[in-house]
Amino acid sequence: MGKRAGIGAAAVLLALTAALSACGGKEKEETAKVRLAEVTRSIFYAPEYVALSQGFFQEEGLEVEFQTIPGGDKVTTALLSGQIDVALVGAETSIYVQNQGAEDPIINFAQLTQTDGTFLVSRKKLASFDWSMLKGSSFLGQRKGGMPQMAGEFTLKKKGIDPHKDLQLTQNVEFANIPSAFASGTGDYVQLFEPTATVFEREGKGFVVASFGKESGKLPYTVFMAKKSFIGKNAGTIQRFTNAIQKAQKWVEGKSVAEIKDAVLPYFKDVDPAVVEGVVKRYKEQGSFATDPVIDETEWNNLQDVMQSAGELKTRVDHKKLVDNSFAEKAKSSVK
Repeated sequence: MGKRAGIGAAAVLLALTAALSACGGKEKEETAKVRLAEVTRSIFYAPEYVALSQGFFQEEGLEVEFQTIPGGDKVTTALLSGQIDVALVGAETSIYVQNQGAEDPIINFAQLTQTDGTFLVSRKKLASFDWSMLKGSSFLGQRKGGMPQMAGEFTLKKKGIDPHKDLQLTQNVEFANIPSAFASGTGDYVQLFEPTATVFEREGKGFVVASFGKESGKLPYTVFMAKKSFIGKNAGTIQRFTNAIQKAQKWVEGKSVAEIKDAVLPYFKDVDPAVVEGVVKRYKEQGSFATDPVIDETEWNNLQDVMQSAGELKTRVDHKKLVDNSFAEKAKSSVK
């Protein structure tokens, strides 16, 4: 009896040890650290902050080290140099890098926003607006070669306006200084992101008269991307990351504007909550937030049409070359 008890105890101990080892191994395997950087802090990226604030990354076993690196060139440099693993930036940057002959290209794997995020703001309050009213006016645009400026010019051309002939176009002001330049008197019209557009309306400094997001059509405006080599070595991590983004996108799609505002507010502590709510409402109503992370080929081609129209596209790049939708497709089908 004692011998049997001893054998039984040993067996239990061995089983318990094996179970604990397995658990420890599983935890080690499932927990991964991801260094993520966004190109700017913007309510436009609401689903990203939802993924962080609602714990969706944690649910996927990810520890996300999050930071903002202002400027598309700077965040791309950080990605290429290995300072970060994943970047949230405009998809056009991957095309620029590809056309420069990158040996380790940047691959787009999950879409966050699907329209331009800027608005046309008039200095004067207008009873009605028609795009033809811009002809002969002074226009404070975004930086040359950046997606906001390209989407802006694309829209203007669709409306029969040559931005370089029909406007007094200013586009040499740094992104961060554009609002203050307009507030100090530069331009009859300005192209602005939120929440600045809403703040200007509340302060009487300008008035939103049109949305470039509505007018320029759907395109992969802001996407998560990583180097091809990183994705190859960390496919499981990329899948978990994409799953978390899909969870956040579904959450945003199904929640009220007020609930979304509460979820993103910790990332905008210096912004009036009423402004945050108004901006979320504006972006949600015009369909700026992508409802899944799949980067559609039609949208990809529209992006290149926008770049080509602006004279910023050296060579068109096939969708399959710089887009890997396998993670997004899997997340879309598995996340409920």
